[in-house]
Amino acid sequence: MAGLVNNLLILFLVFQNICSGFRSPLSVFKRYKDTTRSLSSECLGSNRPVISLGLSDFALDIRMPGVTPKQSDTYLCMSVPLPVDDEAYVVDFKPHASMDTVHHMLLFGCNEPSSTESYWDCDEGTCKDKSNILYAWARNAPPTRLPKGVGFRVGGETGGRFFVLQVHYGDISAFRDKHKDCSGVTLHLTHQKQPLIAGMYLMMSVNTVIPPGEKAVDADIACHYKRFPMHLFAYRVHTHRLGKVVSGYRVRNGQWTLIGRQSPQLPQAFYPVEHPVDVSYDDILAARCVFSGEGRTTETHIGGTANDEMCNFYIMYYMEAKHAVSYMTCTQNANPEMFRNIPQEANIPIPVNSDMLKMTHGHHEEMKDTDKSSLLQQAKKEEEEILDQDFHIEEAVEWPGLDLKLGQVSGLALDPENNLVIFHRGDHVWDENSFDSKFVYQQRGLGPIEQNTILVLNPSNAKLLHALGKSLFYLPHGLSIDKNGNYWVTDVALHQVFKLGAGDKEPLLILGVALQPGSDKNHFCQPTDVAVDPVTGSVYVSDGYCNSRIIQFSPNGLYVMQWGEETSSGKARPGQFHIPHSLALIPDFRQLCVADRENGRIQCFRLETGEFIREIKHKSFGRELFAVSYVPGGLLFAVNGKPYPGQAEPVQGFAMNFSTGEIIDTFIPLRKSFEMPHDVVASADKTVFVGDVHARAVWKFASTEKMEHRSVKKAGIEVQEIKESETIVEARLKNNPESTDPLKKQEKQHLVQQTSTGVSFVLVTTLLVIPVVVLLAILVFIRWRKTTVYGADGEHKLDSSSGRILGRLRGKGGGGLNLGNFFASHKGYSRKGFDRLSTEGSDQEKDEDDGTDSEEECSAPPPPPAPSSS
Repeated sequence: MAGLVNNLLILFLVFQNICSGFRSPLSVFKRYKDTTRSLSSECLGSNRPVISLGLSDFALDIRMPGVTPKQSDTYLCMSVPLPVDDEAYVVDFKPHASMDTVHHMLLFGCNEPSSTESYWDCDEGTCKDKSNILYAWARNAPPTRLPKGVGFRVGGETGGRFFVLQVHYGDISAFRDKHKDCSGVTLHLTHQKQPLIAGMYLMMSVNTVIPPGEKAVDADIACHYKRFPMHLFAYRVHTHRLGKVVSGYRVRNGQWTLIGRQSPQLPQAFYPVEHPVDVSYDDILAARCVFSGEGRTTETHIGGTANDEMCNFYIMYYMEAKHAVSYMTCTQNANPEMFRNIPQEANIPIPVNSDMLKMTHGHHEEMKDTDKSSLLQQAKKEEEEILDQDFHIEEAVEWPGLDLKLGQVSGLALDPENNLVIFHRGDHVWDENSFDSKFVYQQRGLGPIEQNTILVLNPSNAKLLHALGKSLFYLPHGLSIDKNGNYWVTDVALHQVFKLGAGDKEPLLILGVALQPGSDKNHFCQPTDVAVDPVTGSVYVSDGYCNSRIIQFSPNGLYVMQWGEETSSGKARPGQFHIPHSLALIPDFRQLCVADRENGRIQCFRLETGEFIREIKHKSFGRELFAVSYVPGGLLFAVNGKPYPGQAEPVQGFAMNFSTGEIIDTFIPLRKSFEMPHDVVASADKTVFVGDVHARAVWKFASTEKMEHRSVKKAGIEVQEIKESETIVEARLKNNPESTDPLKKQEKQHLVQQTSTGVSFVLVTTLLVIPVVVLLAILVFIRWRKTTVYGADGEHKLDSSSGRILGRLRGKGGGGLNLGNFFASHKGYSRKGFDRLSTEGSDQEKDEDDGTDSEEECSAPPPPPAPSSS
C-alpha cells in the first residue's frame, strides 16, 4: 500500500512540473489583460487585445488608443508588450487604417520603448535600444502574408519584447470633427518554431537633393552584401509626392536581376517578388528612386514632412534560423559608376491616374472644389450620357468607299482630324505558302509591296487625301495612330513594329529585328497590333500569332514589361491568350482591352501593371473575336469571325456598354457580306468602319440618330432640321424596331416643352387649315363615289387627276398608306430609307422594285478558312 501511495505522489509531481513548463495561453492572456493599459472605448477590439487561436497560436491587436492629432505631419507612437515570455513568431499581419486619415504606419520590434505613456510624439524616438522594422503600411495597402514556414522571431532570448507602432498623420483635415483614431495592425503569432526566419532589409537614400523644376532626378543606393545567403520574397517602395518610380536589383558579376519595380503613388503594399531572388556573399544590392522637381520653386531634401522627400526600398527576406539576422540597412552608394549600366526600365516613370495623385499619401494638397471629382466619375458620367440614348448601327449605303480597289484590308484607324486611314496589303496575300513551320517568311523574293499601303480618306466621301507606305512592308497587319498623328503599324512577315510620321517616307522608330521571329525583349513573332497611351506615350504591342503576350515600351521604344502566356488545355484562364489580335486603349479608365481571337473573348488589363481586370465574353461572339475598338464615353465595338461548321453564330459587328459588357446592338452590311472582318474603328459620333481582309473592302456604318429630327434654338424660335448626311438604310438588325419609340416620344415631348414661343400662332393656323382640308376631302370622296357609280367613263376622267394620287397612296398593303411608294413615284427622288414607313402590311413583304437580295444574307455562311491565316 505504501508503494502505491509513493507511486501516485511521484506521478503527481511529474504532472505538476509538466504543467508549469507549459503555460496555457489563456493564463498568459489573463496576466496580460491585468497589466495592459485601459484604452478608449471608441477603439473597437482594443478591449480584447489578445485573442486565443488555439493551444499554440494567438492574435495580438495593436491599436492607437483613441488619438486626435492636433497638426499635420504628426508622428505618434504607442507600445504593446509581447504577452508571452517564451519565443514566438509573427506569421501574419492585418492592417486597420485608411489613407483618408493615415499617411503610413510602421511596426517596430525592440526591448525598451522610448516612453511608457499610452502614446507619445515620435520625435522622442521609438525605442531606446536597437529597433527592427517588422511591418510597413501606406495608401490602403492590402494585408501582407508570409510564406509558409516563415516568421518574424520575437520574444525569448534574442527577439524583441515590445512592439512599437508608429503612425504618421499627414493631413489632419479629416479630424475636423474631433473624432479619435484607432488605427493599427493585428498580428497572428505562433509558438511553433519556424524553420525560416523573416527579416527586413531597408535601402534608404539620406542625402538626395531635388532641384526645383528638374524633370528627372535619380537617387541611387548600393551596398555589398557580406552575410549568409538570404532569399527575397517581397518588396515595398516609398517616397512622397515627387517620386515617379522606385526599382531594386541584385547585381552579380555585372548582371542586374530585378527584385521589384513600382510606382510609389500606387498602394504601398509589400508586393511579391515575381521571380525568386537569392542574395549571396559579395553580391551587390542596388536601388534607384526617380524624382521630378517640376512644380517646385525651392530645393527638396530628404526628410519626414509633407514637403520633404524619402527614397526607401524595403526588402522582406528569409534565412535559415541558425544564421538569421532580423534587420539590415543600406544608406550609401558603394559604386556610383555601376549605375551607368542599370536597366533602362529603372528610368521610366510608371504613370498613375491624376485622381490617385490628388490623394497623395494623405498629404492632401490644397485643391479647388471643382478639382475634387475624379476622372473615373467623369468618365462614367460621359458614358451614362451617351448610353442613355437609344440608337442602332446601320450601313451608310451611299458611301462610295466600298468600291475602292484595295488589297487585303488588315488595319483601320482614325487620325486626329477624324480622317479614315486604311492599312492594306496591295498585291501581297497571306496564304499557306507565306511562312514555314518556324514562322520565317518564305516569299522575300517578291520584294516589298510596291503600292502605297497606307491610305488616308475623307470619311464622308472616301476621297483620297494622302497616301504613303510604298516599298516598306511585306505583310501589313495592325494600325494605330497616336495623338500627334504618327502611324504605328505592324508587319507579320518582317516581325516588326514601325512608327511613321504622316509626312515621312522613312520610319521614325523600328522595333524588332527584320525577318527574324523570336520571343525575347528584342524580337517579335508576327506582332498583330499597337496601342499608344495618349497620356504617357507608352506603347503596347500585341505579340502575336506565335507569341502570347502584351509588351509595353517607353515612348522611345525601350522595353518596360510584358504579360500574358499561352492558353493551356481546357478553359482559358485570365491572362492567357490564343492570338492576341487587336488592342483598344481605354484612357478614361486606364485600361487596355485585348481581342483574344481564338478564345473568342475580350480581356481588359490595368495599364500601369498589366493586372487582369475582367473578361467580356458572349455566346454570340462565337469561336473567334477579331477586333475591338473603344469610343470615349463608354462604347465598345467589336467584330467576330465566321462560325465553325455546326455553329450558328453569324459573323457580325457588336456595340457594347463598356462598363457592363452588355451588347447594345449588332450590325451587318447591306451591300456585299462580311467574309472575314479583320478590324473595326469607331468615332465619337458612333460612325463605325469595318475592314475585311477577304472581301478586300471597307464598310461604313452610322447611328440612326443621324436620321432623327434635330431641334435647334435660334433667337428663341424653335427650328426643326434634318442633318444633311448620307442616306441610311436599315441593315436587318436583330433589335426590336419598337425600341426607338421611347426616344421619339422623348424628342416630341422635348419639342412641345420648348415651343412656348409661337404656340398661339400655330394653334390659329391649325384651326384655319383643318376645315379647308376636311372640305377638300369631302369633295374628293363625292367625286370618287360618282366615278364608282357611273362606271368606266368616270374612272377614265378620275385617272387624270386626284385618282392617280390616291391610287399610289394605297400602296401594296391592301389599302394601307405607303409613303415610300408615294415618294418613289416622283422622278429623280430616291425611295431609299422610306419603304419601311408603311403603316400596314407584313414585314416579310418584298417590294417588286426592291433590288436587295435578303436571301443571300440569311443563308448559312461557307466553312471558315484555317484560323491561322488573316
